[in-house]
Amino acid sequence: MPINKNELSKEQIMKAMQCKTSDELMALAKAEGFAITKDEADAYMAELADMELDSNELTKIAGGKCYMDCPDFECTY
Repeated sequence: MPINKNELSKEQIMKAMQCKTSDELMALAKAEGFAITKDEADAYMAELADMELDSNELTKIAGGKCYMDCPDFECTY
C-alpha cells in the first residue's frame, strides 16, 4: 500500500530526503512505522535524483511556501 504523503510529518520527509540509497530509505520507513517495497524506494530515489529547482522555487521553499504555487490549504507536495 503506498504511503499517503499527508500522513508524513515535515521531519519524516526531511529524513527521507537525506537517504542516499533505497536500502537506507527502506530502513528509515521501517523505523518510522511504514512499510515500503524495494520498487517503491527505488522509484522515490529516482524521483529525488531528478528533482531540480530553479532560484524562484528555492526562494519560495526558503520562505516556507510550496514550490508549486499551491495555496497553503490545498498543497499536496
